[in-house]
Amino acid sequence: QLVESGGGSVQPGGSLRLSCVASRLPLDHYAIGWFRQAPGKEREGISCISSVDSVTYYVGSVRGRFTISRDNAKNTVYLQMNDLKPDDTAIYYCAADYLPLQGLCRMNERNYIYWGQGAQVTVSS
Repeated sequence: QLVESGGGSVQPGGSLRLSCVASRLPLDHYAIGWFRQAPGKEREGISCISSVDSVTYYVGSVRGRFTISRDNAKNTVYLQMNDLKPDDTAIYYCAADYLPLQGLCRMNERNYIYWGQGAQVTVSS
């Protein structure tokens, strides 16, 4: 029900935009989180956006470089990633947390009930 796209390979300093499209899921009832898992590391939550009012959160390592946004009419959430660094190399997942019509989001992955299949992002020179 969630499908990510937009991953790929870029050089350090480059940009990518990930998309997370929800099907058969009323996106305005779900906060959406972006998580990533680097090789040999645990999955970490990096950003989330509320179901309404677009309240956002960013982990410190991506704050100021990544921007999360949503278009409920298109049932899509985006993650714009700028100034990418080799440490950003990971598989990126979007996930949905049932928080209907609430202006908050949370990064504990135990709250997320739907997950996408992941998109590979590789940052290398």
